[in-house]
Amino acid sequence: MVNQPELVLLTGAAGRIGTCLRELLPAYGYRLRCFDRLPVPGEPQAVTAGLQDAGALAAAMEGVDAVVHLAGIAGEAPFADILAANIDGTYRLFDAARAAGVRRIVYASSNHAVGFTERPAGGAVVPVDTPQRPDTFYGLSKCFGENLASLYADRHGIDTVSLRIGSFAERPRGIRALGTWLSPGDCARLVHAALAGPVAGHAVVYGISANSRAWWDLSSARALGYQPQDDAEVYAQELLAELGELPADDPEYRYLGGRFTR
Repeated sequence: MVNQPELVLLTGAAGRIGTCLRELLPAYGYRLRCFDRLPVPGEPQAVTAGLQDAGALAAAMEGVDAVVHLAGIAGEAPFADILAANIDGTYRLFDAARAAGVRRIVYASSNHAVGFTERPAGGAVVPVDTPQRPDTFYGLSKCFGENLASLYADRHGIDTVSLRIGSFAERPRGIRALGTWLSPGDCARLVHAALAGPVAGHAVVYGISANSRAWWDLSSARALGYQPQDDAEVYAQELLAELGELPADDPEYRYLGGRFTR
């Protein structure tokens, strides 16, 4: 790891992944400043504001070394809502970081940026250079965020990492998740690697655990120093006994976006 930042702005800090990172990231040596439109439990110094509040966003950026950007709508919604929260809001976040001289931005993208990509025959993992193929307005907004991260890396010299997060949960919730699961512990390990690992410009990495049935290539994440420790396979026997195998033509199995492609 190189040039580990000290003060990290965590947007979307009240959400599921934000809550996980608030609990686990400080053990890696980070100080967190939390930002969310909702109050953040246990964080009296958190900034409670939306991304459209330019003054609050600028104040939150003061003295920040890096940003982990989770804020936004975490699923499909009407386009007007996605536009305001995930597209315009992400632009405002990136530009406030640029104006404040922030050195690195870790952007929470999603596998839904490539959701209409079909899984390769034979179970081969999908590489990170797979062309974007969004499955929803939500996935489209993640394509925008990845491209914005690339632009700000090239034009403004900010190191950026886009994390195509899979199925984040305490434990895998279905058969599909045996390949796409990201455990809380590995989520923190991944974000730590994205914050402190060697990046030159913009990197795209997949966000899953060390799953025996992994759908996506983790080589670019491992190049940052990511060392996942969990494997969904420990839940496989139980899940398969309860739910059975997915048919090969089921969208949950056929496409990277799963049910988002229905």
